[in-house]
Order: sequence, then structure tokens, then C-alpha cells
Amino acid sequence: MSKETGESATNKTTAKKQLRFKESVEINRASSQQDDSFVGSFEHQKLLLAAAYVSDAQFSRNIPFETSPHAVRLYYLYNHWMTQAVTYFFIILNLALAVFEDPAVYALPVWATSIVEAACLLAFTGRLVHFAKVTPKDRFWKDRKNICVVVAILAVLVDLIIYGTMHTLGHSGVRYSRILRPIFLVNFAESRQIRRAFRSIRNTLPEIMYVFLLFMFTVLMFSLLGMKLFKKRNLVTIDGKQYFKDYLDALFDMYVLVTTANSPDVMMPAYDINGWYSIFFLVYIIINTYIFMSVFLAVVYNNYRKQLKNEIKKLVYMKRHKMTQAFHILKVEEGTKSVIKNSHWRELMNVVAPDISCSHRELLLRILDEEQKGYMVKESFLRMADLLNIKVITMKSRIHSLELWIPRIYNSSGSLLIRRIVQHKGFVYCFDVIIFINAIFIGMEDEYVLISYVEWGFLALYITEILLKLYTYDPRTFFARTQFWNWFDTLVIIAALLATVVNATLKSLSQYNSQEVLDIVFILRVLRLIRIVDSIQRFRVIINTLLNIMPTMLTFAGLLFVVYYVFAIFGMEVFKDRIHFYGPNSTDPAAKYCGSTALNNSVFANLGYCKNNFNNIISSFIVLVELTVVNQWHVITIGFEMVTHPASRIYFFVFHIVVVILIINIFIAFILEAFFVEYSLDRSEVETTIEKKIQEQGVGIPEEELTKGSLVEDMETSENDLANTDEPGIRPRGLKFRIASKRYKTVDALLQHMFESELDPEDDGPPLDTILEMSDEDIYISNPTFDSAA
Repeated sequence: MSKETGESATNKTTAKKQLRFKESVEINRASSQQDDSFVGSFEHQKLLLAAAYVSDAQFSRNIPFETSPHAVRLYYLYNHWMTQAVTYFFIILNLALAVFEDPAVYALPVWATSIVEAACLLAFTGRLVHFAKVTPKDRFWKDRKNICVVVAILAVLVDLIIYGTMHTLGHSGVRYSRILRPIFLVNFAESRQIRRAFRSIRNTLPEIMYVFLLFMFTVLMFSLLGMKLFKKRNLVTIDGKQYFKDYLDALFDMYVLVTTANSPDVMMPAYDINGWYSIFFLVYIIINTYIFMSVFLAVVYNNYRKQLKNEIKKLVYMKRHKMTQAFHILKVEEGTKSVIKNSHWRELMNVVAPDISCSHRELLLRILDEEQKGYMVKESFLRMADLLNIKVITMKSRIHSLELWIPRIYNSSGSLLIRRIVQHKGFVYCFDVIIFINAIFIGMEDEYVLISYVEWGFLALYITEILLKLYTYDPRTFFARTQFWNWFDTLVIIAALLATVVNATLKSLSQYNSQEVLDIVFILRVLRLIRIVDSIQRFRVIINTLLNIMPTMLTFAGLLFVVYYVFAIFGMEVFKDRIHFYGPNSTDPAAKYCGSTALNNSVFANLGYCKNNFNNIISSFIVLVELTVVNQWHVITIGFEMVTHPASRIYFFVFHIVVVILIINIFIAFILEAFFVEYSLDRSEVETTIEKKIQEQGVGIPEEELTKGSLVEDMETSENDLANTDEPGIRPRGLKFRIASKRYKTVDALLQHMFESELDPEDDGPPLDTILEMSDEDIYISNPTFDSAA
């Protein structure tokens, strides 16, 4: 009896909290409607300026801009998604011109590509002028990325005019400026992540140079020692070449051995005559492949950490600077304290985040103004950017439609048993096993034809699974926007059903069998195995880490694309039409040596590498990917050397150093740092504060409600208010909230939080010029939390 009384009291308390919260939402909504008119309540221009500062802090933009009303409006336009999309469209279009220029994949006239490139230059000029109108003039000309864009535009324009004139007069020329096109991708303000990656490379070079020189010294010494050991023994390699006769050849072979691409081929001639010679190569591999390559990674990782700290510190101070500027614009004096009135904060939110719901807005206000005094102090206001970056999902409890239509049947003992079975974890495990068995059957289908008929049984089981889940969970919950796997399963099952029926019908009518279509659908079913992996806690941490670092991985993909593009353009100018591919079934005698007699009976031609050429941008990228993998990269290098000049090795040598030794190691350093942070931090203080406030207001979601599937999420917006739902047949049970993710989305955000937690709330940071000019030596090394994590 006492237990029931306690539960009743708890429910009454929760209900009162929910009622007070709903009343606050109504007051918030009424206040927001009044605040739509800024006349008499607050100066509109100051509000726009403060909102610009807050948006910059939220999205980690470090662009200094003029504060005049006209400049602020231009700044809003500059950051608008449409203008950014137009900029990226012209950047991509400019880069894509390489597909249509000589050597082309799809050739277009020179005048056509020239007009398109001129239009791109015009768009870039407009974007640059727009940026100049926004930023202070002295700051604009001090910014090196703006100088790079100006120089690149002028250089491309001059080259375009010269090349067009020469082509009109019937002379051939080289478009040297094509190699400058990635500058526009890197140096516009939107690509700050790619610029940061390039800064990491630039700042890593001095640190790695000493290790590289020592590494090259050992390669030179072992190459010289190899010549002394093997030159006079008249040995030959497997392809008939002299063994360690020429020092440059020996140096190249020993460098390739570091990558293990020619191992054990380079050792075998010496090893065949005396087994003791293997010690020479084994010692070399241990020193250079294992020790020096590990040292390279260690140096790159250590320097990456230093650079990451500096970048994060600059971001944190810039965010603090922006939020402080916004606070000073909005503040009023309340006694002896400077505060921001809640009414002014609501006006600010109407500009900064107009799409969030009134309920979400009231929740944020409760966090920032904990004591409900009608204002917030500076320390609370500075947390606003972090609060806006955490996605809070508004949810509303709903009754299943079947419970409204046929309540007696839906709530019968048999129906309850079915729903309990579907909600049990064993139901999920059972179908995970079925998916696994189905994957095995798909793999055995080619050997046993009868297995193909079993697919009908698996398909029936999958359809039954979906129907049972729709019977148990409300369809709007089951197909919520965040329920990716439910959408995936349903779409794949429907596609499999339609494809199976169509294939069976066509087969019965005309002996036509589109088994290839079914194979694709069945393979998609195998992808459901990922759900089994996601159900294991340790695997889930790895998956979460991979998802969190995906945006930064795309940054490194952009970095790699820029490097590939530069090397591809240079390679096409040097190696185009040197090697030809005649097709797999060509009877042309020249096909045996790739159209170049210099490759006759070469390893390059014998291995069928003729399609590895620089005759267009796509094949050039494929060659560069093969060089990155490093397997057989020396064969490709020697092939192009045979059709050009021995100096061509420099091209491939430099590519290997830049991409394989430098960029790949920086990428590995980032992965290591990401996993260290992911494993060491679970939940941020800001998220904990939000969850605490949600529970205090009695609007949290118990775990059992999530598993029951009776909550509809992501349904409330500024236009669609769930608090006042009058939809017939739905009995509102009150709004609920939950945090969409238990972690910040990026490693940078985690590190920002760690560093920011050590700052005094009254510390506004150094002046803006000092922040923008911070160097590695400015890093704080007295912060134990930050240092231990990074």
C-alpha cells in the first residue's frame, strides 16, 4: 500500500512539473509573438549583430567582420547556404573542366571550356569582392588565403588568354595554370578544415625533415654497401637486368624495398648464391621499414597533437570572444551585475535559431536561467553556443491507432503476448540469426539451385517481422526520421518482394530470368548483419567513433583529392600519350607493348598495365591510387621511366613521400587521437546539464517508454506545435525530451569542451589580433586535463 502511495505521489509531482513546464511554454509562445516586433523592445541592428556573433560561435567561424549595419547584412548573405552552394558549384565545375580538356575523357572545343572557366573566375572574383566588403580592409590584405586567390585568378586569366591566342593561331601550348585550380577549393573561407590539414602538413615538415634525412642516409649507405657486395658478382634480376651495377638503380631498388613492394624479389639473386646475404636485407628492412617508418608516424603524430592543441585553443578563444561580444551588445545592468533579459534572449533566438520549437526554446531558457530570475548572467550566456549544437529531440506520447479502433482485441491477452514477444530482445536476436543463415544460403546459391526457392521462405519471414513490428509499435514511431534501420529493412524487403514477383512472372511468360537484380537485393539483405555488430557494446563504441570522425575523414578526402589533382594535372602534361591501351581483345600488335616499343617484353607490358596511363584525368587518378597502395608501384614507375627519361622517377618519388609518408601518417594520427578521445570521454558537462534539467522538469523519457515505441520523435517544430495538438483520436500525454546523441559529434568539439572547462568565465581571452596570430609556441602547457587527453 505504501509503495502505491509513493508511486502516486511521484506521479503527482511529475504531473505538476509537466504542467508548470507547459505553462512556461505558453508564456514563451505568447512572448515570442510579442517579440516579433522589435520596435520599442530592442534595437534591431544590434540584435542582428549579436546574432551574427552567436552563429559564428556556434559553427566555429573565425571570420572577423565589420560591424556596420550594411556589413552585417552582407555577412549574413555571405554565410547563407545558397551563396555557399553557388561557390562550391563553381569550384566543382572549375575542377571538372579537366574531364573535358585535352587530354580529355569527353573532349569539348577549347572555346567552350574557356567560356566556362571565365565564368568560374568571374564567380570567384565576386565571392572575393563580397568577402572584402565584409571584412576590415587591413585584415583582408593581411590574410594570405585572399592573396593566394587573387594571384591565382590573375595567373589563370593570363594563361587562359595566352593559350586561347596560341590555339587560335594554330600553335600548341601547355595550360600550366590548371595546376592552380585546387587553390580555389582550399582558400575560400568555407574550406577552413582543408586549410587546417594543409597547415598540419606544412608545420610537420620541419619536424620530419631531420628524421627523413637520417632515413635517406641509411638508404644511401645500404645502397653503396650493396654495390660493393654484389656489383662484381655479375648477378641478374628475374627480368634479366644487371644486379646492383648502377648506383641510382640500386638506390631506387633499396628505397622500394622500404615499402616492401619488391620484396623478396630484390633479395633473391644474392640469396640464391649465398644464404648469408639475406642478413644484409633483413637488417635493412628492420632499420628502415619498421624502425624509421614507426619513427615517422611518431613524429607526425606528436606534431599533429601540437597543431591540434593550437587550433583548438584558437577556436575556443574565438568562440569565447564572439559570445562575449554578443553579451556586451545585449547586456543591461541589473543592480551591480551585467545581465541579459530573457525577453532579449528570446528575440535573439528568433534570429539565431528560428526553426526550433517553443518547447525546446523554453528548455534552453530554463538551463540558462536556472533560478528563473528573468535574466541570465554572462557565465550562463557563454554556454549558449554549445547548447545549440546539442540536438534535443522533442517527443510526444501517442496511442497506437489499432488501440483506438479495436481496443478490446488490441488489449486482449493474446495481443499483449504478441506485443511482449516483439518487444523482447530475443525477438531481435532470433531475426539476427535468420539474417545470418540467409547470408550463408545466398553464398551457397550458385552451388545448389534449390536454395534459390528458400528465398521465398526468408522473404515471408522478413515481411512477417515488419508486420509484427508495425502491429506492436505505432507506425509514426517506427518510421520516424531517425529510425534508419527500420526504413532500410522495409525498403529492402519491399524491393526484394517486387523483384521476386516480377522475375517469377517474366520467367513464367518468356523464359527471361533477371537473377542479377535478385542478387543485388539479396546482397542488401546481408548488410543487415551490421545490426548484429551494433548490438555489441564494444563494437558500438567503434562504430560511434567512425561515425563521429566521418566529417573529418571527408576533410582528409578533400586534402587527398587536392594532392591527387595537382599530381594528375602534372602527370598528364608529362606522360600523356606515352602509353596506350588498345582494349582487352585487341589484335593490334602494338597492344603487346602498350603502343611503345620501349616497353616491348617489359614487366609493365607483360603484366598488362597498359591501362595505367595519364591519358585523361580519370585514368590518372586511378594510377595515383595504385601508387598510394604501393603494391607494384615500382613497376609503374619503371614503365613510365622507360617511355620518357630516368628523371621521371622524381615524380613518383615525390608523390610517395607526400602522400604515403606524410598525408597517410597524418590521417593515422587523427584516427589515433579520435579513438583516444572517444574511449576517454563519455558524456559532456553540457549534455549532463541538459539531461538534469529535463529530469527536473519531469519531461524526461524513461528507458521503458523508448522500448515500448509509443513515442513519436522529431515531430515538433516552430510551425508544428505538439503541445497544442487537437487532432481527433489522439490523447496528448505531454511532451518529452531526449538528447539525440550521447557524445559531441566531432573530436574537435570534445577537445574544445576540455580546454574551455579550464577557462575562467570572466576571462574574455586575448584580443582578436592575438587570437588570429597564435603560433605553436603560444600553446598552454599547464592544463593537465587537456594535455592528458591530447
